[in-house]
Amino acid sequence: MTPLTCKQIVAELDKYIIGQQDAKRAVAVAIRSRWRRQQLPEQMRQDVAPRNIIMIGPTGVGKTEIARRLASLTGAPFIKVEATKYTEVGYHGRDVESMIRDLLDSAIAMVRGEMTESVKEPAQGHVEDRLLEYLLPRAEWKAGAEDEEAAARRQRTLDKLREQLRGGTLEDRQIEISIEERSTVVGVLGQAGMEMDVEFQNMFEKMLPSKRETRRLSVADARRVLFAQEAEKLIDKEKINRTAIERVEQSGIVFLDEIDKVAGPPSQHGPDVSRQGVQRDLLPIVEGSTVITKYGPVKTDHILFIAAGAFHSSKPSDLMPELQGRFPIRVELADLSKEDFVRILREPRNALTKQQIALLATEGIEIAFAPEAIEAMAQIAYEVNRRDQNIGARRLYTILEKVFETISFDAPDVAQKRVTITADYVRQRLGEIVKDEDLSKFIL
Repeated sequence: MTPLTCKQIVAELDKYIIGQQDAKRAVAVAIRSRWRRQQLPEQMRQDVAPRNIIMIGPTGVGKTEIARRLASLTGAPFIKVEATKYTEVGYHGRDVESMIRDLLDSAIAMVRGEMTESVKEPAQGHVEDRLLEYLLPRAEWKAGAEDEEAAARRQRTLDKLREQLRGGTLEDRQIEISIEERSTVVGVLGQAGMEMDVEFQNMFEKMLPSKRETRRLSVADARRVLFAQEAEKLIDKEKINRTAIERVEQSGIVFLDEIDKVAGPPSQHGPDVSRQGVQRDLLPIVEGSTVITKYGPVKTDHILFIAAGAFHSSKPSDLMPELQGRFPIRVELADLSKEDFVRILREPRNALTKQQIALLATEGIEIAFAPEAIEAMAQIAYEVNRRDQNIGARRLYTILEKVFETISFDAPDVAQKRVTITADYVRQRLGEIVKDEDLSKFIL
């Protein structure tokens, strides 16, 4: 992908995320710095550390959405993980090194997809030949080597079948094909296979037998299966692994959510395996170390880490001092105001109002929102967040679902195919719930 400038990155994020300009700018600079580092001489390039970021802000203000959109913008290996699912090495649970292995898995899938696309044309030619063999097996022709007339008849039949294949007239015909499947450690041993050491995983995978079976499929389904087999033969697996490892090392991004949940003072009662223990294990990964994977060693020195947390009951200074130093950039995301809620309902490409309009259009219902209705929903979301518990823009999901509850239920049978959502209708649907604080805690 063509590297985006900082302004281009912010402009793309603006299409989906309202406000939070400081966070967008910090992320844009960190991403652009990856490209700048690649332009440096080799000797200096090795000394430039990634600009790791901690994003601080309440839930529902856009931290995770920034990460999600970032993944599609950069075209770099990306993974989002929660810090709470890891435990210290030696205890039951996943260790922090598994996030790098997961990142490499996503990079390998990305590179494999690109290489598969590059061999698409020859692979499709081979698939066509194999489909013809299944449609017209050689065993059905008893022609000898010198029987030219029989060979000519077979060739004419093959040519006709080839034309029909390309024309799509044989897509529903049933054929029998042979499929080979290799068992995986995770498939056989479940969670225990995921927690197994990498070398043991490799050993077990070599021991597990491959399973071959014959299936009866339509030509359309068989084409997909055979294409995967033929593409696998044409791509270089070693090149995939090398390219994926290089991408992870040079441009990989790890979004570490819920970092605040592992912050806090050391436990006074026994080992703290899911907080201080996770921080201790996370430190060498962020600082730069080598993680052993089944595809080869991966260096984490230049992987970009973006951490995020609400920090309601803790603060960034509760993290280990050594870990704090590995996240030099801190960005605070602001609470959402009523004006922000109005913009969230109107402006983003994936705005909830636009989603509701599209969903009900499938039932033939045309939905329109009066400007006052959007103002009313934004005001209610803001008030309920301030009074009960602040869950940010996620409150709008609940409010819209409650507003559209009756319309969605009656949509297939309703006679009136044009509906305008007004401020009065919004208050009618939500007024009593908003007034009753106890009820709003359960419904909104």
